[in-house]
Amino acid sequence: MNYILLIYADESEWTRKTEAEMAPIMEQHEQLERDLRKAGDYRGCGGLAPTAAATTVRFKNGKRLISDGPYAETKEQFGGYYVIEATSLDDAIEIASRIPFAARGGVEIRPVLDLRLP
Repeated sequence: MNYILLIYADESEWTRKTEAEMAPIMEQHEQLERDLRKAGDYRGCGGLAPTAAATTVRFKNGKRLISDGPYAETKEQFGGYYVIEATSLDDAIEIASRIPFAARGGVEIRPVLDLRLP
């Protein structure tokens, strides 16, 4: 089954760090990606720009509303993701535990539904 691992952390922690300070964290991400590729479990990953770059589209009473930034006020922001294949939720938990920001934020694990049309 494919799972998406949604990475949540305080974005100010990564936006205020220098490239040199981020290098060890990025190396951990790169090692995880190498390991997932080697095991055949890698499906994709990516990072997101800070929430200040976000735009939200909603509809209210049939009218489109566009606003800057995310809608919810939170202490942690969605900052990136991995899409993996894992044989079980326990395996997905083990992989999610290796994501660097899991120790300082959180990683939400969700099965990815196959919604392809026949």
